Amino acid sequence: MTEPDSKPTADHEHQTEPGFDDQNVGLLRELFELIVHNKKWWLAPIILALLVIGLLAVLGSSALAPFIYPLF
Repeated sequence: MTEPDSKPTADHEHQTEPGFDDQNVGLLRELFELIVHNKKWWLAPIILALLVIGLLAVLGSSALAPFIYPLF
């Protein structure tokens, strides 16, 4: 019998668990996959509302602020 190599190869050094890929998936893509895979559709309106509020906060501190204030 031959003993398997005790040192990992370069391909397996960065993998921590099965199914791990080296692609960097964005946060929004990961949230979308969570909603679809786990069927948590009730999270979609909450995430959408948080994104809209965040966008308004960012635009409120920019030169577009005078155009946003009439919305409130």
